[in-house]
Amino acid sequence: MRIRVKRLTAPDGSRPPMPVYQTAGSAAADLCYFGEKPARFSFHERKALPTGLTVEIPEGYVGLIFARSGLALKEGLCLANGVGVIDSDYRGEIKVALMSTSGQLVTVRPGDRIAQLMILPVPRVSFEEAEALSDTVRGEGGFGSTGRV
Repeated sequence: MRIRVKRLTAPDGSRPPMPVYQTAGSAAADLCYFGEKPARFSFHERKALPTGLTVEIPEGYVGLIFARSGLALKEGLCLANGVGVIDSDYRGEIKVALMSTSGQLVTVRPGDRIAQLMILPVPRVSFEEAEALSDTVRGEGGFGSTGRV
């Protein structure tokens, strides 16, 4: 499958890198920060960092933005919204909402890898109201209810 990507141009004429899969087994492609100067995060600060990319996701697919695990573990930067969703009809710039969980100042430099983009098919379902649902072994067990002895 091919995804069309438009790279924006900065005032100085520079352009962002294309999304890149780092290894043959990578499930998602890295996105980089496309800013003019470093972005600094203090504890619990949130910012939307630009990637300089717009994408054309086909109908029936979604783009999902995930955190980079190394960035989260080593620097304490995670996605402010958990997982970002890029709908197939969105044509604006991809921005990554990051939040610092670090007790120290964290700096993201232009060109740093800040997130991962995964493209997945999404079925379009219809929702039907029901008076009752089928029974399962789990039933109404909620948070932490599975795996108990």
